[in-house]
Amino acid sequence: MIDRRRVLGVLGSAAALFPLARAQASSRLTLSGTMEQGSLVVGRTDPKSTVTLEGIPLNLSPEGLFTFGLAYDALKAARLAATYPDGSTEARDIVPVSRKYDIQRINGLPEAEVTPPADVLARIQSEHASVAEARKRDSALVAFAAPLDWPAAGVISGVFGSQRILNGVPRAPHFGVDIAAPVGTPIHAPAEGIVSNGGEYYLEGGFTLLDHGHGVSTCYMHQSRRIAQPGDRVARGDLIGLVGQSGRATGPHVHWGMNWFQVRLDPSLSTRTPAPPPLP
Repeated sequence: MIDRRRVLGVLGSAAALFPLARAQASSRLTLSGTMEQGSLVVGRTDPKSTVTLEGIPLNLSPEGLFTFGLAYDALKAARLAATYPDGSTEARDIVPVSRKYDIQRINGLPEAEVTPPADVLARIQSEHASVAEARKRDSALVAFAAPLDWPAAGVISGVFGSQRILNGVPRAPHFGVDIAAPVGTPIHAPAEGIVSNGGEYYLEGGFTLLDHGHGVSTCYMHQSRRIAQPGDRVARGDLIGLVGQSGRATGPHVHWGMNWFQVRLDPSLSTRTPAPPPLP
């Protein structure tokens, strides 16, 4: 397993797949992505090269694809470097584009979900440790390289990075996108993946984690029913679950999250369209 501790202090997460490509025509290193805080960056280069981020090697696919993520609060530039088969080198300073995040107030939550009682803290910690372990996967899948589909039809009711104030108490930022829809609305895989974790969790409710390769994963919370199970391989568009209101939720929706290893990312920055499809 690659040691990313130095990388994570600066960062959190195929050519021309996203709107912005920052590479000169003469370069053999191309990057695609918004370069905003919380965005996934996808790169391509000669597959026989070595690519590092802050000196840490990145997984390079046989097609020459690699990826990394920018943390929601990343401010410092990070050095991306490539050594090509002929011995020549190239380096870029990746400078995150700052974002302004919303403040979201949510009232009416059961107090036991805002501040869980001591007798369930061990359960929550165990569940979170299980998910964190699954997010360490550095598989050979390259599904991360294509823009994602929205996983469910509905209305965006929560955005990435917003400061959460729960029952009047400031909490951690919201690391995902909430799509509000009636209970039972289908949730589809936004890209090919392997279910690397899933269960009925205290805060997350019905939870599914999909591995899309090279440390990129997406998660789905508050499901009323989990259809895809750990170990299943799913194709883009496959039904993986149903929208619900399980866990810590005030209304039916799916919380859609994205990570590069342990770095929280905004999945809406990697989609084909700016908003989910409307409900039928």
